Amino acid sequence: MSTKKNAQHLSCTDCSVYNCRTRSQQFPGFCLTTKDNDGNSIAGDIEEIKKYLQGDHQDAVVARASAQVEGLFYGKKTRVEEIIEFANRIGAKKIGIATCAGLIEEAKIFAGILAAKGLDYYSAICKVGSVDKADIGVLEEHKLRPGNHEAMCNPILQARILNYQKTDLNVVVGLCVGHDSLFTKYSDALVTTLVVKDRVTGHNPVAALYTAHSYHKRLLQQEK
Repeated sequence: MSTKKNAQHLSCTDCSVYNCRTRSQQFPGFCLTTKDNDGNSIAGDIEEIKKYLQGDHQDAVVARASAQVEGLFYGKKTRVEEIIEFANRIGAKKIGIATCAGLIEEAKIFAGILAAKGLDYYSAICKVGSVDKADIGVLEEHKLRPGNHEAMCNPILQARILNYQKTDLNVVVGLCVGHDSLFTKYSDALVTTLVVKDRVTGHNPVAALYTAHSYHKRLLQQEK
């Protein structure tokens, strides 16, 4: 537990008890499960959300389906398979694929898997629209290949296209940091992620956390 922060500023990453998972111990004094937050009653929030998720609307269906997939297939099925199980449990028939151009081959494989499992799909690549980065104010020196046409990633257009196709669930395949944020913001359908972009670690960003005390120790160096 961190000793560098005032108790009122402690949060979940300062905890070593995690009593919220099993209720087998005592909640620490700063626990977010028991402590009101900025004048908002956490007990009231907990009760309100619990009742809300007992309904039959989409959020409730999604919450229960997520818990079912976790409980039934924990450590048994891959992320690809879990997405398919989740889609089936929420009644999603048409899956949107928002893919990075750099992972188009992986997206094609995923599309084939969806088809094999009886799910329809529609995909949109990040470079759709072929708008040059300079057209939105990106400087030439900030391009990978200055002086050449370099299409910007267009997550808003990706979202619109999948919205036009009335997809039931959209899956992110390797969109860049920030582009994934815009895609999620403008997607009408629920969004989940299959691949997180990390060019340095082969799209395995947690590797940087595992090696933060060795190969990637620069991550923990204090900014001057």
